[in-house]
Amino acid sequence: MPEPSFLLDGMLGSLARWLRIMGYDSVYMRNEDDLTLLSIRGERYLLTRDRQLAQRAGSHGLFIESDDLDLQLSAVVKRFGLRFDVQRTRCTACNGRLENVAKELIKDRVAAGTYDEIQEFWMCQGCGKVFWHGAHWKSIGHRLDGLS
Repeated sequence: MPEPSFLLDGMLGSLARWLRIMGYDSVYMRNEDDLTLLSIRGERYLLTRDRQLAQRAGSHGLFIESDDLDLQLSAVVKRFGLRFDVQRTRCTACNGRLENVAKELIKDRVAAGTYDEIQEFWMCQGCGKVFWHGAHWKSIGHRLDGLS
């Protein structure tokens, strides 16, 4: 079975970011109407807080009942059997793939303290944003560990 990918409507921006952190291709469409979402969905699963829109997407639609992020994540993880894989984390901004990058190449793109403290960096192949496992990474892991 191919790995699921997702299209999320304008009410699920935070969920899109967290699915990207988990390593799943997740396109967030902030201001698109229902017909546009349905027409561009393709093989993606449409995640939405709109019950009727989810029904219109048929077997590729999932109505997200809660407005609580942890409950949203839990529902999607359970429905699709998702697993967190740090090696597959995607860009939280644009959904692009991250590639490990030599530290020297990003020296002018991060604060000096970060550069001195952190040994491993990743760059988004889509938008060029630089990522690293900072102090926040532990809390990210705790939230994702609590989903299973």
